Amino acid sequence: MKVFKFGGASVSTPERVRNVGSIIASFEGPLLVVISAMGKTTNALEKVVTAFFGGDKEEALRLFEGIKTEHLAMARDLGVEAQAAVQLTDFFTEVEWLLHDKPVRDHHYYYDQVVCVGELLSTAVVSQYLNANGVANHWIDVRDIIRTDDNFRDARIDWPFTAARVKELVQPVLSSGSIVLTQGFIGATGENESTTLGREGSDYTAAVFANLLEAEGQTIWKDVQGVMNADPKQYPDAQWIRELNYREVIEMAYYGAQVIHPKTIKPLQNKGIPLYVKSFLDPKAEGTVIHNASVADLPPIIVHKQKQVLMELQSKDFSFVSEGLTAELYRIFDTVKFRPNLTQNGAVSFLCVLDDHDEKVQALAHHATQYFNVQITRGLTLLTVRHYNDALVSQLCGESSSILKQQTKETIQVLLG
Repeated sequence: MKVFKFGGASVSTPERVRNVGSIIASFEGPLLVVISAMGKTTNALEKVVTAFFGGDKEEALRLFEGIKTEHLAMARDLGVEAQAAVQLTDFFTEVEWLLHDKPVRDHHYYYDQVVCVGELLSTAVVSQYLNANGVANHWIDVRDIIRTDDNFRDARIDWPFTAARVKELVQPVLSSGSIVLTQGFIGATGENESTTLGREGSDYTAAVFANLLEAEGQTIWKDVQGVMNADPKQYPDAQWIRELNYREVIEMAYYGAQVIHPKTIKPLQNKGIPLYVKSFLDPKAEGTVIHNASVADLPPIIVHKQKQVLMELQSKDFSFVSEGLTAELYRIFDTVKFRPNLTQNGAVSFLCVLDDHDEKVQALAHHATQYFNVQITRGLTLLTVRHYNDALVSQLCGESSSILKQQTKETIQVLLG
């Protein structure tokens, strides 16, 4: 049994949906397929949430109308508008019912209720297209399978409950040799409130299914040959990497490489399930395999994270940071649900580099002012290079000023102004 995951780029046009259909049809045996929202749908839905939570109901409805139109057009272009209409309308209504109300809960809650519909819409269309073209599949609402807590936008999975639902609802379908088509990125609480697992969480969803189903492998289909040593959009000469191990990929994800969701590897490593990264544009190309064996002679791996914030914290009464204040800071990080990308502390100061999520930055600063004087600097870039050499780092930094630097034998991080 195999698990496939297709991202939004793979289903962004009718031609690409047809291509996905060809890839799925070329494989025999039981297959579970996880599909993300089409194209830039998640970004569009985020704008809907922003308008709604900002009190502009009419703008939220107008923006959502555009999303409806795009998905109906996709279904029409694929020749399945009639077959998909009822299911799509149900999901449209699910969001519009909410948008006609007024927000009475926090932003994260509404984010999850609205943004989750992107995956539901895309899979409804793809499922109907496959069925209409001889690729029989069983569509499942993943919210009926994956149970989570109510930590909206970064929900944690209830593994025992989810495992029981997989055994009850998914395994019987796969045992008959059928294809299961479902969504990534989303789940639901015990009160049937939609949740999301963090941006790019579809990789993680696929890994959860692979773990619970004892899959022989998981494949992530992307628009590149496999894992690259740098983002090819930033570095046109980025190199393809044929083979990696779990640890290296976890390190890459931790430092911000946008190849694989950080949570994805653990469920696979725990069961020794190999992960393949292949190109949906060239399905016969070799791709990258990720496993538990050691891999030598890796090229430098480069991660550029832009829109970074440096938060400088200095204890108000010159108390040593190491005497309890560091523990308080990490308690605040946990409360705000915000992970620093780099930290460094002195005797009475603590520096942390963060993604520029304004709401969380402000919340962190607010909590920290109990103990520290806080200074914030925005518009920075964090460069991380694994398996680095000094000449390469110097070249990558260019004329930018170095504000902060940390390095080990394997990894160097430089905050650039």
